[in-house]
Amino acid sequence: MPGLIDVHVHLDEPGRTAWEGFDTGTRAAAAGGVTTVVDMPLNNHPTTVSRETLKLKLEAAENKIYVDVGFWGGLIPENAHNTSILEGLLSAGVLGLKSFMCPSGISDFPLTTIHHIKEGLSVLAKYRRPLLVHSEIQQHSKKHLELNDKGGPRAYLTYLHTRPPSWEEAAIKELVGVTKDTRKGGPLEGAHVHVVHLSDSSASLDLIKEAKRRGDSISVETCPHYLAFSSEEIPNGDTRFKCSPPIRDAYNREKLWEAVLEGHIDLLSSDHSPTVPQLKLLEEGDFLKAWGGVTSLQFDLPVTWSYGKKHGLTLEQLSLLWSKKPATFAGLESKGAIAVGNHADIVVWKPEVEFDLNEDYPVFLKHPSLSAYMGRRLSGKVLETFVRGNLVFKKGKHAPSACGVPILAK
Repeated sequence: MPGLIDVHVHLDEPGRTAWEGFDTGTRAAAAGGVTTVVDMPLNNHPTTVSRETLKLKLEAAENKIYVDVGFWGGLIPENAHNTSILEGLLSAGVLGLKSFMCPSGISDFPLTTIHHIKEGLSVLAKYRRPLLVHSEIQQHSKKHLELNDKGGPRAYLTYLHTRPPSWEEAAIKELVGVTKDTRKGGPLEGAHVHVVHLSDSSASLDLIKEAKRRGDSISVETCPHYLAFSSEEIPNGDTRFKCSPPIRDAYNREKLWEAVLEGHIDLLSSDHSPTVPQLKLLEEGDFLKAWGGVTSLQFDLPVTWSYGKKHGLTLEQLSLLWSKKPATFAGLESKGAIAVGNHADIVVWKPEVEFDLNEDYPVFLKHPSLSAYMGRRLSGKVLETFVRGNLVFKKGKHAPSACGVPILAK
């Protein structure tokens, strides 16, 4: 099958290699049949928000990447109002920009308002590259504060109630107010808005579907953890499951699967967001204080297949969601399909083979124990992974040297 392309990965280097790094992250990707990742502009330090900080990222990746790696740049208030910084970042080769409409948790990556987003889109329109948006706007409600008092910070529902679907809806409502200008002939034609890690399958998704019907240039992704888990099954204190937006209830999960299978959700990504054990507070189990993010990069393929086949997901759909569509979205013209002239990015795997994710299973992520998938029985075992025709992973072992290539937009 074509190798998977994960367009939403935090590899955290430079600056936070203790969380993850190019070496461990790309080894894990290769072991999971992921042949290309696109790295986020945070949680590394400094964040990738200028030509100079992209250079630091490229230097950190040198001779360490086992799969091909592209890079998103960051849109923050400081560069949104400085066209020369943004143009420098884009001309240096980032594949697009990423912004947050709520606090990111990282001090040098502040949130953007819709006004900053409009400024960024006007620059992106010239380059015809996407803006990826973490679409939540903080809303304060007395009802949710009352609910928070019931279970204490170890109860997952306490955390869930602090980030209701209305946060996603509020952000997406503002975004689709702008995406009308991305239509053919509009002032932002050439720009594209991409909603990352959609969790809410109701009003938020309806807004995106309506914008698409109008002809706006907008797309949306969701992640395996929203398709595999539901809030009802998350144990108290198990902060491995904390992420934002949060994992919602089983009904919401089924509606997300419907949207995936009907093509309303364009592609899948992991939002692999690792950290160090002490920030996950596993012993304390405090969902309100623990660092959010699901560690998952190596498991994209088996998790999607294991849970997807129960919903009727076909191998063709799997490849479309994880290879063809991510390649098109990120502008990776030579990737995403096994075709003459394309890069020979290939995964060899056995869909029917089951395995247990336990201590005996070789996991190459920096902190395997932090993954919410540990302890699960999955099907779909990766045997070999080829990147640009090079065998980089075979039966538990990697190539003797890293041969992945940095991907820069031209």
